[in-house]
Amino acid sequence: MHHELRDFADASAVASAAADYVTACSRRSIEANGHFTFAMSGGRTPWTMFENLAQMDVAWPDVVIFQVDERIAPVGDPTRNLTNLERSLGACRPTIVAMPVNDDDLDAAAATYAQELPPRFDLVHLGLGPDGHTASLIPGDPVLGVRDRLVAVTGVYQGEQRMTLTYEALARADQLLWLVTGDDKRTALSALMRGDTTIPAAGVEAAASLVMADRAASAV
Repeated sequence: MHHELRDFADASAVASAAADYVTACSRRSIEANGHFTFAMSGGRTPWTMFENLAQMDVAWPDVVIFQVDERIAPVGDPTRNLTNLERSLGACRPTIVAMPVNDDDLDAAAATYAQELPPRFDLVHLGLGPDGHTASLIPGDPVLGVRDRLVAVTGVYQGEQRMTLTYEALARADQLLWLVTGDDKRTALSALMRGDTTIPAAGVEAAASLVMADRAASAV
């Protein structure tokens, strides 16, 4: 698919621009539909984006945040996306629909989460790993071949299992927003922009896609 690329001086500038963009998206969606459905991933730059968002004029009661992926880890674990999201938002109180990663039956929990997803997402935020993964769609993992479910559980990756939206769920996005920072992402970003499907991220298809990258990643 086609990705629009906007480059910025550094990660801080990416986070600031992304917060402005999400705010504008939220206002359009709330004005049109009465709510803003937003699926979020993790990462250092996104947490800064959410800290910036917390200072902006967003109608938080009308915002519903879903998770793109989550580690199978205890409640409050510092590596969990939910932990960092809640910390970054501070006193802001959107509706957060958290992945049920602490359930005993993870496959059943994934199926339950799938039933909670909206027919369309107004916006889905994604990151990009140096290995070309996005969400928890990991190179070589059987989850890449899951086409009959919206949510699935991965194998072990970097010592942990994860729950993730599948390609089928990400295709529900009206708009994708990729945040890509750091020179270790340069090769993966180049592959994404070329549509090189040897990396998992390039397999994501949605209605529209915007990549915000710093110059270290975009090599501009």
